[in-house]
Amino acid sequence: MDQLVNWITDNKIPVGPWAKSFITWIQTSFGFFFDFVSEKIGAGMDASVELLNNVPPLVFIVVFAGLAYWRQRDWKIPLIVVIGFLFILNQNLWDEMIATLLLVLYSTLVSLAIGIPLGILCARRPWLYNTVAPVLDMMQTLPSFVYLVPALFLFGLGMVPGVVATVIFAVAAPVRLTYLGITQVPTALVEAGESFGCTKWQLLTRVKLPAAMPSIMAGVTQTIMLSLSMVVIAGLVGAPGLGSPVVRALASANVSLGFESGLAIVALAIILDRAMKQPTPRRRLAKKPA
Repeated sequence: MDQLVNWITDNKIPVGPWAKSFITWIQTSFGFFFDFVSEKIGAGMDASVELLNNVPPLVFIVVFAGLAYWRQRDWKIPLIVVIGFLFILNQNLWDEMIATLLLVLYSTLVSLAIGIPLGILCARRPWLYNTVAPVLDMMQTLPSFVYLVPALFLFGLGMVPGVVATVIFAVAAPVRLTYLGITQVPTALVEAGESFGCTKWQLLTRVKLPAAMPSIMAGVTQTIMLSLSMVVIAGLVGAPGLGSPVVRALASANVSLGFESGLAIVALAIILDRAMKQPTPRRRLAKKPA
């Protein structure tokens, strides 16, 4: 028995060297692309952070609260937005919050740009979803630090590797929920569209997507929350935001800074969740006859 164990351990499968060789090959073959992304796109992200930092905080809060009310039509949502942002401002973490907000925004946009079309394609080709599903499972269960290292190696320090790692973690949500929403569209609704002579494109854009919109919006909200959960991980590779003070607090055992930045992340999560959730349809009360 011991000889069998020794034989197994002595003949180790070189997974690590294979992965290192693959990443090195990618860096060598496509280094120009990664340099362009880290320099040009990274510079654009940093410029957008600087631009929003120049906006007076109170003006930003009023505008964001107005957008939240316009979307939800509920006065309680802007109140939550104002209280949450004022708490972050009170803790002197406003600049870090702006960087985190943009990190979440970029990560969410990239995840949706990949996930929603892929989910639609998977709904049209079930064999493709059966192929993609194990990959999505691996991306969500693989520890974040595993793909954070190659992202750091390829893109260097900054917001770009944080966005890349966040997209890898969050992209599964829009794929799954878009696929689920489209495949659960009632058959009678699809048959009604076909009976009216809809083409495949019209059937998708006018029947399936509107019917699947609640599920797709749930994917959007879940993507935002998953992106926000990666803030601290992104801070380990130099991404600006609320993850940076958490990392500093961990390195220096600073309990006060850890709680302040942690509660700021919670406040931002509540703001984004309440502001971006699917609005609840309001029922109109029937007027009583005179």
